Amino acid sequence: MGSSTEKLVRDRVPEVLSERGILHQVRVADQSEMAALLQAKLVEEGAEFAAASDAQARIEELADVLEVVLALGRLYGIDRKSLDRARATKAAERGTFEARIVLISRLSSE
Repeated sequence: MGSSTEKLVRDRVPEVLSERGILHQVRVADQSEMAALLQAKLVEEGAEFAAASDAQARIEELADVLEVVLALGRLYGIDRKSLDRARATKAAERGTFEARIVLISRLSSE
């Protein structure tokens, strides 16, 4: 039996399901609900990445995460160049994650 839980899917998923003979129902989301749907999708894709067990699965799940991030950007009027600039600025100011630094505690300056 199928699932009735609604979730945002890529645009071609209904076509792919039809080609495979899989019965399905879809609807078009209202613009007003897209932020919540995309945020839920980001969490879903992040969890799928965390569960990925091999290199190819990790690549595919990161691609999904990136697609959701770009869709969120479009929703809020933020283009990829702006995201790249913001990422580069933060990298210059605060670094990246290349050094593998883990903060153990933050001591008070009193």
